[in-house]
Amino acid sequence: MIDLLLLPGLLCDQSVWKHQAQALSGVAACSIPDWGSLDSLPAMAEAALRSAPERFSLAGHSMGGRVALEVYRLAPERVSRIALLNTGSDARPAGAAGDEEARRRLALVGLARSKGMRVMGRTWLPPMIDAARLGDAALVDSILDMLERKTPDIFEAQQRALLARPDANALLERIRCPALLLSGREDTWSPPARHAEMAAKIRGSELVIVPNCGHMSTMERPDAVSDALRAWLIPSSSTGASATREANTRGVTEPEQTG
Repeated sequence: MIDLLLLPGLLCDQSVWKHQAQALSGVAACSIPDWGSLDSLPAMAEAALRSAPERFSLAGHSMGGRVALEVYRLAPERVSRIALLNTGSDARPAGAAGDEEARRRLALVGLARSKGMRVMGRTWLPPMIDAARLGDAALVDSILDMLERKTPDIFEAQQRALLARPDANALLERIRCPALLLSGREDTWSPPARHAEMAAKIRGSELVIVPNCGHMSTMERPDAVSDALRAWLIPSSSTGASATREANTRGVTEPEQTG
């Protein structure tokens, strides 16, 4: 049985990985940490390492992907595989762009404090999922329910952690374990092009693009993500060269074009 850490992203809890933990239960013992009120990515990485087995596979989604990189920075010898989903490796930009990012992130925190987490979530959510899924009440409500389980204080702590995120670009070139990078084709927050740049820096990595999918890939297209993780955990072959492929989304059709 493979020990697998599944690291959640901003305001996410175990439900963001629910499908994958169940789908992989026959091959992996999955654990999903809670970040509590931690306010830095290195502190989150240290917390994950304290509760982790001596050696483990590691997958992180969104902010969790950045935490996964910090785990690898701290203890590369303990990580047997790494998967980075809908994430990035850049630090916050300097100057006006970085100031604007801080303004936008902290404005959402202000909205959460004044109007509540669910109202904030309705503002935050539309760019996070494929536009074709905005009318999917089950998906939208499951995400909003998850956000509402967190507090504005936790939200602010995690936003400040992201604003102070380390630059991990140089670290990518030092990764020497099997690596999977995954992005939704419609992810405008952490787009496929960013993942392609990251994959090019990791020797022998695989890049998977999931069609009809935005930033919340584990919940939007859970089967495709679970299949990609299974193939990463138990590869049928290894070419030693970087590869890119589009995920098979079982039962998914392209949305009808209107207008």
